[in-house]
Amino acid sequence: MKKVIKGFVLLALILVSSSKLFAQVSVGISINIAPPALPVYTQPLCPVDGYLWVPGYWAYDNNMGDYYWVPGVWVSPPRPHYLWTPGYWGYDGSIYSFHAGYWGRHVGFYGGVNYGYGYGGSGFGGGRWEGNSFRYNTAVVNVNKTVVKNTYIDNTVVVNNNTTINNRASFNGRGGVNATPRPEELTAMKEKHVQPTHDQLSHEQKAMANRSQHASANQGKPAVTAYNKVNGDRFGQKGKPAKAAADKSNAPANSNKHLANQNNDKIAKNSPVVTPKQQSHAASASERVKMRQAETPARQKRQPAQHAEKEHEKQAREK
Repeated sequence: MKKVIKGFVLLALILVSSSKLFAQVSVGISINIAPPALPVYTQPLCPVDGYLWVPGYWAYDNNMGDYYWVPGVWVSPPRPHYLWTPGYWGYDGSIYSFHAGYWGRHVGFYGGVNYGYGYGGSGFGGGRWEGNSFRYNTAVVNVNKTVVKNTYIDNTVVVNNNTTINNRASFNGRGGVNATPRPEELTAMKEKHVQPTHDQLSHEQKAMANRSQHASANQGKPAVTAYNKVNGDRFGQKGKPAKAAADKSNAPANSNKHLANQNNDKIAKNSPVVTPKQQSHAASASERVKMRQAETPARQKRQPAQHAEKEHEKQAREK
């Protein structure tokens, strides 16, 4: 009887721990609208040795009732030997729920979503820890080789299935990606996890505050798709700097003053340029005009006087 009771107690503890584990990797965001497809973009070069890639994803703004794109970014892991498990949306037939990403010793289940650059749907092929150093697999990730020297090439992790590569679905479930956790992913889910770092959270908040990152504004095609690091350089879908596109969406309040200054610059540019020599000639001409104007009344005064003198001489001769 005691063994039976112990068995029930053990089973209850397992159920409780399982529910806690699920709560740890799942956020209470549930909606009935599917997230947009993942945008296709080029990964920026890793700028710092030891940084790990966190792929971009669609998050949800409850206040706006809208999805927004959180750009992919290179970040510093919270501690050595830890890897990032991306978050993902799961569809159960009625609602879409978001399962938040986390750091851990091994990569867990992220819905089978193909985020690219090492995250092909299961596990991570973008590199591995060797001691306290991270080695990058340049077969699937981009690094700045003048800074990052710890690299290798392993093409076996490249996904060659065209169906998987072309599937840009951003959620797990019917209509998206149909995948279930593998045994090693289930094991990773039971390990100790570390939540997203402060830099990651601020990166997400910044994306939410940028109206151009919202799906209702960009129709699922965000202008900024990736950063080389948090608060670093921004890049668009084709790997080109996206600073102009982002600045345009966040025009300053004094933009009218800026336009007025631009117009003044154009007027000045189109106006003839007067050299110092020309200015000297102009000043001399102006002085001559003033002298003539001053002399004119004097001449007019002398002419009547001369005329009166001639009349007086004429009258004397006649007498």
